[in-house]
Amino acid sequence: MSRKTIGWVAREAGVNVQTVLYYERRGLLPAPLRSANGYRVFDDASVRRIRFIKRAQGLGFTLKQIVALLALQTEQNASCAEVSRMAASHLQDIETKIRDLERMRDALIPLVEACPKNGTLKACPIMGSLEGEACPTES
Repeated sequence: MSRKTIGWVAREAGVNVQTVLYYERRGLLPAPLRSANGYRVFDDASVRRIRFIKRAQGLGFTLKQIVALLALQTEQNASCAEVSRMAASHLQDIETKIRDLERMRDALIPLVEACPKNGTLKACPIMGSLEGEACPTES
């Protein structure tokens, strides 16, 4: 088993050293062994684990959810169904966020279109809307 430096692990995983240290502090990476001179030493499993974390983050999983996914890897009786339930719940959260973002977009479009883009703030429909006045497009 080859022992690697923190810099090597960071490069191989596509993150910076601070990210490796952060994951270690948060318990996402097990505390690495230390060399005789006190340096952290890692192995290829650390790179695989960091890549797993980054891919899960890319899908929008929170660090708390990622900790739960990683914990399943060490459970002898863990099943794919458990992972599927977690992913389905996360997907439902994403769908809710998409609906919320669409609602925000739909509210902003008429404000941006109604904005004269010159003049005073008193004439600005965006500022007026934020202050609680009715949008000029609302009747």
